[in-house]
Formats: sequence, structure tokens, C-alpha cells
Amino acid sequence: MTGLSEKQEQLEAVWMDPLAANLPLDQWQDLAGTACDPNPFFTPSFLQPYLRAFPAKSVQLMVVRDRSSGDWLLTAPIGRRPAGLAMPVNTAWTSHYAPLGTPLLHPDAQADAIALFLKSAAGSSNTLALPFLPKTSRIAQLALKADGWTAGWSQLVERAGHGSGDLGATQYEAAFHGKRRKEMQRQLRRLEDHGSISVRHLLGKETIAGFEAFLELEAKGWKGRAGTALANTPETAMFSREAIQNLSAWNRVRIDQLWAGDTLVAALVLFLENGRIFSWKIAFDETFARSSPGSQIAIIALRKNLETPGFIKADSLAIPGHPMIGALWRGRVQVGTLLLAKGAVGSALAGLAATDLKVEQSLRKKARALKALID
Repeated sequence: MTGLSEKQEQLEAVWMDPLAANLPLDQWQDLAGTACDPNPFFTPSFLQPYLRAFPAKSVQLMVVRDRSSGDWLLTAPIGRRPAGLAMPVNTAWTSHYAPLGTPLLHPDAQADAIALFLKSAAGSSNTLALPFLPKTSRIAQLALKADGWTAGWSQLVERAGHGSGDLGATQYEAAFHGKRRKEMQRQLRRLEDHGSISVRHLLGKETIAGFEAFLELEAKGWKGRAGTALANTPETAMFSREAIQNLSAWNRVRIDQLWAGDTLVAALVLFLENGRIFSWKIAFDETFARSSPGSQIAIIALRKNLETPGFIKADSLAIPGHPMIGALWRGRVQVGTLLLAKGAVGSALAGLAATDLKVEQSLRKKARALKALID
């Protein structure tokens, strides 16, 4: 019987520069397309433009691959930064623009690949953080069982999403019925005063021009005024345009649009990965606020998702408790930071990191409450 150590000898863990010219992109892309739990933000299409715009010297790809074939079995961008406010740890590289930390795991990867990944990614501190990790993901379940590792969840929250099939249909009916349905239909009729209503679902090369329209629409709204729209800085404009162009070539981005005559009223950018759909960015024309354009485009996207062949489930990527999307996308995606440690020192460091995360979370809640009072 082959033991875990013998199986690990068939594998190797390699650190790779995610921006290197000689990087085997085909193998990376193949793994991204077959991963158990897809993550658009850890694909070369998104991660490379992001790291070019926001360089991070500590970030490297940790790759576990088969020694003989060279096939990739597991990968994630790993860097070193504070878990919360102060405690530095090795961590999967997530951000405000990429709020999903699921490593790309091949369906054939087993416990040996997970063990080698954890050992290599954690480094000498024997501590690793996987933020924004879905609790039900396969890698989370395998990591929790990893021999010799202590694992615990921190900052577990629920954000909006929805299912497919009968579950998705039930969630849709629960969200869009009775008074809400009547009110949203009335609001949509009000939009007809500005021109005939049309809905467009852009795919492939259409999304490149559609994204330019999105950038313009977003910049006109409150995000533009706050300086947080993608078009507000050269870095965010550059990386987002390149990411959309890359994803469009693989047909992995969709832009849903709501029009009134010749006016773009609302738009939603969604990433499509192996049956999963992630809503990335939303924008709407605030002059039509009385017609609830954000809610309208969210319901439009939900209906389109349910009609999409091979669709499995959707993640809104929204902040927990978002009042608009949470009321319309009735499913919930539970995500958190999985802290993994090995040995006494690693466990101590993981404990400090967990405390650091709790302090940060508490301060964020207080800041939001204070902002609400001021506003």
C-alpha cells in the first residue's frame, strides 16, 4: 500500500513568478478550467493584469505538480501581509477587487497534494491563511483533515448568492413575488417614459465595448465622486480593461445591460467559470434611482443565470448583509479565513493572527456604524 510520504515523492512543490515570461500558461489555464471550485481571480487572465498594476514583491505562485508529467494539481498566489492590522502571515493573495481566496485544485488531487501545498505555502512559520474561502469548498474540507495541521475558521460570514435548478427557481420566486414584483414592474414601466426598455447580455468580444460603457457609467455615479470607480485611477482602469479583454477571449465574462431607449440605465459585470457565476461590478445611472436600476439589473442577471446551460451556482461577492442584493439573491455563500498551523510555534502564530483578525473586524464594524451616524 502506497503511503502519503511515498505519494508526495511523486509530486513537487515549485515557487513561480506569476509574471515570468516563461511561465507555463497553458497548464495554469488548464487547471483554472477544471478546478473543483473555480476562482476567476486566481486565473492568469485576471491575476497577471492585477499584479502588473499593483506589484507585490512577496507574491509568488505556489504550484504543486506531478513530477513526471508536469501537470499542475494545485496552485494559488501566496504572499506575506498582516492577517488583520499587524500580525504578518503567509496568505493567499486576495483584495477588494478579488474577494475570493479559493486555491485552484484539480479534481484528481488528493491529500498528498494538499499536504505538500500547506507545507510549502506556510513556509518556516508553519502558518497559512486562506481568506475569503468558501466553507463548503473541497480544499477547505481537505485542509481541515490535513494530518498534523491545526485548522480553524475566523471571520465566518454569509454573503448573497443563489442556486440552480429547482433551488434557484424557488429562490427566485421567493425574491420576486407579491408586492416586490408589482413594485419593480411598475418602476420598469416608468422607465419607458425615457424610451423603450431593452435588455442585453453581452458575451465574447462584445464585452470589451460593453465594459467601456460600464466604466463610463460607474464614473458618473457615487463611486466616481468618491474616487473609487475603476476609471478613477490609471492602475485600476488598466488592469480591469486587460482582465476583461483576457476573459472575453475565453468567453468567461458576461455583461448584463438595462437600456431605456439609447440610455444605458444599469450594467452588471459577471465572471463565468466552469458552471459558477460571480457578479463582480455593478453600476447604474442615478438619475433613474426612482426605478431601482440596481435591483432591476440584479433580477435580470438572476433570471439569465438560471437560463444558462450548465449553471451550478452564483456568488454575489457582495459584502455580508448587503441590503439590495441580499433581498434578491436569496441563497447564501458562507466564507471566512481558514487559519492553518503546524507545531507549537505555528499554533501560537495562528492564535495571534486570529486575534488580529478579530480586532480588525471589530474596528471595521465601529467605523461603519460611525459613518452611518455621520451620513
